[in-house]
Amino acid sequence: MADLQTHAEEIHEQFSDHLDLTVEDVEERLASLVNEYSVPVDEARRSVVNSYLDEAGLERDEIGSGGAEQALVGDIDEDEQWVDLRVKVADLWDPNHDSIAQVGLLGDESGTIKFVSFSTSELEELEEGTSYALSNVVTDEYQGNYSVKLNRTTTITELDEEIEVGDDSDEVEGALVDIQSGSGLIKRCPEDDCTRVLQNGRCSEHGQVDGEFDLRIKAVLDDGDAVQEVIFNEEATAELTGIGLDEAKEMAQDALDTTVVGEEMADRIVGRYYRVRGPTLGRYVLADEFEELSGTDDTVDAESLLIRARSL
Repeated sequence: MADLQTHAEEIHEQFSDHLDLTVEDVEERLASLVNEYSVPVDEARRSVVNSYLDEAGLERDEIGSGGAEQALVGDIDEDEQWVDLRVKVADLWDPNHDSIAQVGLLGDESGTIKFVSFSTSELEELEEGTSYALSNVVTDEYQGNYSVKLNRTTTITELDEEIEVGDDSDEVEGALVDIQSGSGLIKRCPEDDCTRVLQNGRCSEHGQVDGEFDLRIKAVLDDGDAVQEVIFNEEATAELTGIGLDEAKEMAQDALDTTVVGEEMADRIVGRYYRVRGPTLGRYVLADEFEELSGTDDTVDAESLLIRARSL
């Protein structure tokens, strides 16, 4: 219960200027979801925050973080976490929508991460090559790629020191022994700034919605000694499997079943050897580049790896 109390105190701090509520009120809501309905604590927190946002008539970026923690960009592996960063602007590029003021890459010694600053936040512009302390930014996830969003509560402080930017790319190889649930043809939430994968037509934040189709492969590579999970986005999935988004939608429509897409993709790629390069976020390597290997080491046998994978 101590964990719930901590969450309740942080949520109360966020909304104390907007709603008449106590820490006990918040903790009771959290406890009901966690204890009575077996909702995970993080999901329960999101649900309670969303309900208070609705009650207060507020947007998410109009409230404080209620406990942002200092983080390295390479350690970001959760959605909707409030963090403080000390980073250098590694790259900027042209926004593709009027609602976006700036978009680019931020970096520290652990690697780089995409950032977005929205026009409505009315923040000062960041300069490429300059280092900043950014307080109160929120994490976001799309196709396994994490980014951060600057918002109205974000504070920007230019640093005298220069932050060193590290290389966050890793290279792994092995037999592709499995593709996990949530692979193939999926649907994502269509709401602005939300790209969550739908579960039974529901977004964890926006409820029942008409999703937008996307492709994704969550694969497992095994080199005989260890396994590594890899995520391929839409472009990489199409290149890997030879099945593009339009063809995948046609396959699902003909079969009246989206799962046939993942099954066909698995038939085409499981048991083959690949080398994959990309950043590691959490337990996943994000496939920026990949190649199929031939003539692999005789000590790594695809059939035995498949048997081992099914026993894990």
